Amino acid sequence: MDEDLKQALATLREGGVIIYPTDTVWGIGCDATNAEAVARVMEIKGRSDAKAMLVLVGNDGMLQRYVPEIPDAAWQLIDVADTPLTIVYDRVEGIAPALRAEDGSTGVRVTSETFSRNLCTRLGHPIVSTSANFSGAPTPKCFAEIDPAFLEKADYVVNYRRDDRRRPSPSGIIKVSRGDVIKVIR
Repeated sequence: MDEDLKQALATLREGGVIIYPTDTVWGIGCDATNAEAVARVMEIKGRSDAKAMLVLVGNDGMLQRYVPEIPDAAWQLIDVADTPLTIVYDRVEGIAPALRAEDGSTGVRVTSETFSRNLCTRLGHPIVSTSANFSGAPTPKCFAEIDPAFLEKADYVVNYRRDDRRRPSPSGIIKVSRGDVIKVIR
Protein backbone atom coordinates (compact mmCIF):
# COMPACT_ATOMS: atom_id res chain seq x y z
CA MET A 1 0.00 0.00 0.00
CA ASP A 2 2.87 2.43 0.73
CA GLU A 3 4.13 2.46 -2.86
CA ASP A 4 0.58 3.00 -4.12
CA LEU A 5 0.16 5.94 -1.74
CA LYS A 6 3.44 7.48 -2.97
CA GLN A 7 2.46 7.08 -6.63
CA ALA A 8 -1.10 8.35 -6.10
CA LEU A 9 0.15 11.36 -4.11
CA ALA A 10 2.71 12.25 -6.77
CA THR A 11 0.00 12.04 -9.42
CA LEU A 12 -2.42 14.23 -7.42
CA ARG A 13 0.27 16.81 -6.66
CA GLU A 14 1.05 17.05 -10.39
CA GLY A 15 -2.62 17.76 -11.15
CA GLY A 16 -3.34 14.21 -12.31
CA VAL A 17 -6.36 11.96 -12.06
CA ILE A 18 -6.40 8.65 -10.20
CA ILE A 19 -8.72 5.66 -9.86
CA TYR A 20 -8.71 4.44 -6.28
CA PRO A 21 -10.63 2.47 -3.63
CA THR A 22 -12.85 4.36 -1.20
CA ASP A 23 -15.06 3.40 1.72
CA THR A 24 -17.84 2.78 -0.80
CA VAL A 25 -17.24 2.04 -4.50
CA TRP A 26 -14.06 2.54 -6.54
CA GLY A 27 -13.70 6.20 -7.44
CA ILE A 28 -12.05 8.47 -9.93
CA GLY A 29 -10.65 11.58 -8.35
CA CYS A 30 -8.15 14.37 -8.10
CA ASP A 31 -7.08 17.14 -5.75
CA ALA A 32 -10.36 18.92 -5.05
CA THR A 33 -8.56 22.30 -4.90
CA ASN A 34 -7.25 21.99 -8.47
CA ALA A 35 -9.87 23.38 -10.88
CA GLU A 36 -8.12 22.02 -14.00
CA ALA A 37 -7.93 18.51 -12.56
CA VAL A 38 -11.61 18.67 -11.54
CA ALA A 39 -12.53 19.71 -15.10
CA ARG A 40 -10.57 16.73 -16.39
CA VAL A 41 -12.47 14.30 -14.12
CA MET A 42 -15.74 15.72 -15.44
CA GLU A 43 -14.49 15.39 -19.01
CA ILE A 44 -13.38 11.77 -18.50
CA LYS A 45 -16.75 10.86 -17.00
CA GLY A 46 -18.66 12.80 -19.65
CA ARG A 47 -20.45 14.53 -16.81
CA SER A 48 -22.43 17.76 -17.00
CA ASP A 49 -21.04 20.77 -15.15
CA ALA A 50 -24.45 21.10 -13.48
CA LYS A 51 -24.01 17.82 -11.59
CA ALA A 52 -21.72 18.36 -8.59
CA MET A 53 -19.27 15.74 -7.31
CA LEU A 54 -18.55 14.98 -3.67
CA VAL A 55 -15.21 15.22 -1.92
CA LEU A 56 -13.52 13.06 0.68
CA VAL A 57 -11.63 14.37 3.69
CA GLY A 58 -9.36 12.30 5.89
CA ASN A 59 -10.46 13.47 9.35
CA ASP A 60 -12.60 15.89 11.34
CA GLY A 61 -9.85 18.52 11.39
CA MET A 62 -9.72 18.64 7.60
CA LEU A 63 -13.52 18.86 7.51
CA GLN A 64 -13.38 21.91 9.78
CA ARG A 65 -10.72 23.59 7.60
CA TYR A 66 -12.93 23.42 4.50
CA VAL A 67 -16.43 23.72 5.97
CA PRO A 68 -16.62 26.99 7.93
CA GLU A 69 -20.06 26.33 9.44
CA ILE A 70 -20.78 22.75 10.49
CA PRO A 71 -24.27 22.48 11.99
CA ASP A 72 -24.58 20.53 15.25
CA ALA A 73 -26.88 18.06 13.50
CA ALA A 74 -24.07 17.21 11.06
CA TRP A 75 -21.70 16.35 13.91
CA GLN A 76 -24.39 14.19 15.49
CA LEU A 77 -24.98 12.33 12.21
CA ILE A 78 -21.24 11.78 11.75
CA ASP A 79 -20.98 10.41 15.30
CA VAL A 80 -23.82 7.88 14.90
CA ALA A 81 -23.28 6.81 11.28
CA ASP A 82 -22.38 3.14 11.05
CA THR A 83 -22.12 3.18 7.25
CA PRO A 84 -20.45 5.73 4.94
CA LEU A 85 -22.33 9.04 5.05
CA THR A 86 -21.92 12.03 2.76
CA ILE A 87 -23.20 15.27 4.20
CA VAL A 88 -24.10 18.14 1.89
CA TYR A 89 -23.06 21.45 3.44
CA ASP A 90 -24.31 24.89 2.44
CA ARG A 91 -20.78 26.23 2.01
CA VAL A 92 -17.42 24.58 1.48
CA GLU A 93 -14.38 26.83 1.01
CA GLY A 94 -11.10 26.35 -0.81
CA ILE A 95 -12.29 23.79 -3.38
CA ALA A 96 -12.67 24.08 -7.14
CA PRO A 97 -15.88 25.99 -8.01
CA ALA A 98 -17.12 23.18 -10.28
CA LEU A 99 -17.57 20.96 -7.21
CA ARG A 100 -20.40 23.13 -5.95
CA ALA A 101 -24.02 22.44 -6.83
CA GLU A 102 -26.16 25.20 -8.33
CA ASP A 103 -27.21 26.28 -4.82
CA GLY A 104 -23.54 26.54 -3.73
CA SER A 105 -23.58 23.40 -1.59
CA THR A 106 -21.08 20.54 -1.70
CA GLY A 107 -21.16 16.95 -0.48
CA VAL A 108 -18.32 15.97 1.86
CA ARG A 109 -17.58 12.60 3.45
CA VAL A 110 -15.05 11.84 6.18
CA THR A 111 -13.68 8.59 4.79
CA SER A 112 -12.99 5.68 7.09
CA GLU A 113 -11.27 3.52 4.46
CA THR A 114 -7.53 3.17 5.10
CA PHE A 115 -6.17 4.05 1.65
CA SER A 116 -8.42 7.03 0.89
CA ARG A 117 -8.05 8.38 4.45
CA ASN A 118 -4.25 8.24 4.23
CA LEU A 119 -4.33 9.77 0.76
CA CYS A 120 -6.42 12.77 1.92
CA THR A 121 -4.38 13.23 5.06
CA ARG A 122 -1.01 13.10 3.30
CA LEU A 123 -2.16 15.36 0.46
CA GLY A 124 -3.58 17.81 2.98
CA HIS A 125 -6.57 18.56 0.74
CA PRO A 126 -9.93 17.00 -0.01
CA ILE A 127 -10.02 14.56 -2.90
CA VAL A 128 -12.78 14.34 -5.49
CA SER A 129 -14.68 11.09 -5.24
CA THR A 130 -17.10 10.04 -7.93
CA SER A 131 -17.74 6.53 -9.18
CA ALA A 132 -15.21 5.11 -11.65
CA ASN A 133 -17.52 4.88 -14.65
CA PHE A 134 -18.67 6.88 -17.65
CA SER A 135 -21.77 8.97 -16.88
CA GLY A 136 -24.91 6.92 -17.40
CA ALA A 137 -23.11 3.57 -17.14
CA PRO A 138 -23.73 1.29 -14.14
CA THR A 139 -21.63 2.03 -11.05
CA PRO A 140 -18.93 -0.64 -10.71
CA LYS A 141 -19.22 -2.38 -7.35
CA CYS A 142 -15.63 -3.69 -7.43
CA PHE A 143 -12.46 -3.05 -9.41
CA ALA A 144 -13.13 -5.93 -11.84
CA GLU A 145 -16.31 -4.17 -13.03
CA ILE A 146 -14.56 -0.96 -14.13
CA ASP A 147 -14.61 -0.54 -17.91
CA PRO A 148 -11.04 -1.04 -19.24
CA ALA A 149 -11.55 1.98 -21.53
CA PHE A 150 -12.29 4.07 -18.45
CA LEU A 151 -9.15 2.83 -16.68
CA GLU A 152 -7.03 4.04 -19.61
CA LYS A 153 -8.18 7.63 -19.05
CA ALA A 154 -6.58 7.95 -15.59
CA ASP A 155 -2.98 8.95 -14.93
CA TYR A 156 -2.64 6.37 -12.17
CA VAL A 157 -4.71 3.36 -11.15
CA VAL A 158 -4.16 2.15 -7.60
CA ASN A 159 -3.23 -1.52 -7.15
CA TYR A 160 -4.33 -1.77 -3.51
CA ARG A 161 -7.60 -3.71 -3.09
CA ARG A 162 -8.00 -4.64 -6.75
CA ASP A 163 -8.71 -8.24 -5.71
CA ASP A 164 -11.34 -7.21 -3.14
CA ARG A 165 -14.66 -8.63 -4.33
CA ARG A 166 -16.89 -7.04 -1.68
CA ARG A 167 -19.74 -5.16 -3.30
CA PRO A 168 -20.28 -2.05 -1.16
CA SER A 169 -23.10 0.39 -1.75
CA PRO A 170 -22.75 4.11 -2.41
CA SER A 171 -22.92 6.28 0.70
CA GLY A 172 -26.02 7.71 2.20
CA ILE A 173 -26.44 11.40 1.40
CA ILE A 174 -28.03 13.88 3.79
CA LYS A 175 -28.15 17.65 3.38
CA VAL A 176 -27.74 19.55 6.64
CA SER A 177 -28.37 23.29 6.36
CA ARG A 178 -28.12 26.20 8.75
CA GLY A 179 -30.53 25.86 11.65
CA ASP A 180 -30.03 22.05 11.58
CA VAL A 181 -32.49 21.59 8.71
CA ILE A 182 -32.09 17.99 7.51
CA LYS A 183 -33.05 16.58 4.11
CA VAL A 184 -32.38 12.91 3.24
CA ILE A 185 -31.26 12.69 -0.38
CA ARG A 186 -30.26 9.01 -0.58
